[in-house]
Amino acid sequence: MPATEIVQLLRDAIGLDPESIGQPAVERAIQDRQAACGLSDTRAYAARVRASKDELQALVECVIVPETWFFRDLGAFDALSTVVRHGALPMATEPLRLLSVPSSTGEEPYSMAMALLDAGVPSARFEVDAMDVSLHALERATAAVYGRNSFRGSATIGRDHHFETAPEGRRVCQRVRRQVRFRHGNLMAMPFLPGRDRFDIIFCRNLLIYFDRPTQDRAIEQLGALLKPEGLLFVGSSEGGLALSHGYVSAKLPMAFAFRRPQSARTARPPLVRAVPIPVAPKLAAAPLAKAAAPVALLSPVSLDDARRLADQGQIDDAIALCDAHLRAHGPSAPAFCLLGVVHDAAGRADEAESCYRKALYLEPRHEEAVTHLARLVERRGAIDEAKVLRSRARRLAERGAR
Repeated sequence: MPATEIVQLLRDAIGLDPESIGQPAVERAIQDRQAACGLSDTRAYAARVRASKDELQALVECVIVPETWFFRDLGAFDALSTVVRHGALPMATEPLRLLSVPSSTGEEPYSMAMALLDAGVPSARFEVDAMDVSLHALERATAAVYGRNSFRGSATIGRDHHFETAPEGRRVCQRVRRQVRFRHGNLMAMPFLPGRDRFDIIFCRNLLIYFDRPTQDRAIEQLGALLKPEGLLFVGSSEGGLALSHGYVSAKLPMAFAFRRPQSARTARPPLVRAVPIPVAPKLAAAPLAKAAAPVALLSPVSLDDARRLADQGQIDDAIALCDAHLRAHGPSAPAFCLLGVVHDAAGRADEAESCYRKALYLEPRHEEAVTHLARLVERRGAIDEAKVLRSRARRLAERGAR
């Protein structure tokens, strides 16, 4: 009972669904913090968590595992640049307001700022608020020094001018850092930003998957309250179905998973005229947008076999939507994350595929298919030593399975 009580305290504090990261992971975090407090009884530790905000925060830090890198899912940042360059968002004279939640260790909000600066948007014309529930992550974000793991894939090629060399790695330059304001905050806590206006653009990607459905619904309502009527909400690739289920409509920006608020929530007034035009760099003219794929008609019951069949037929967006529906209907599982990784891999989205494979192995360390796919992927990006370790691991799993 005490452990269940602690899990409920976590759920109430940050909305965490323990099944989203696996019950064993939550139990390990509780055991680690209980030992750190020198308490041998779980009941006593539950009392400590109830009585101490600092201990609750320490437990939150233990269950949160940051998984982010610069320009993760490049399509979202390309779309961000496109809509701002083309004036797709009504603006008056005030700066464009953006929100990154959760901001984690800072790679996402800094990428948002870099994308706009590279698109020729003057620094005075936008500001980024970045919020996270983890104080440790915010410390790293404020320091803005990053190692190799934050530069996965090729998305940062050509952006060296935004970084400077530091003893521990590469540091985001001052020009970018001053565009981002970090705050300790919680999406589930009301009010979220007291006294502040709403946002033109919100990035809330790969957070909703860690909530149960009632908490997801509350989070979507909160995001809607923070978003301007004509604004854009960017979510993770496996969260698009949730936005659609709440009446949001696709912004028809390829591979961006960007949505507009339900029509009923928008004002009927004509778009505002931008009083101060944003200069556009001619060499960065945007390519024409591809036609968005029609949403998949979800089958019942939601089957991973159906998602595989769609993927085999080349219907990538539909396969992703079906995997998302399966995860929401049945909860996180290694087979679902592995298949989602395969689909992203087939679409050339190596970073997202790697994240899915690692989630599958987090849930089921002996998932042979996920190990094999991950080995191939990391080998393609040049991590030969890691690939060798993974291939050896896959062979051992195959041998055990053949016995």
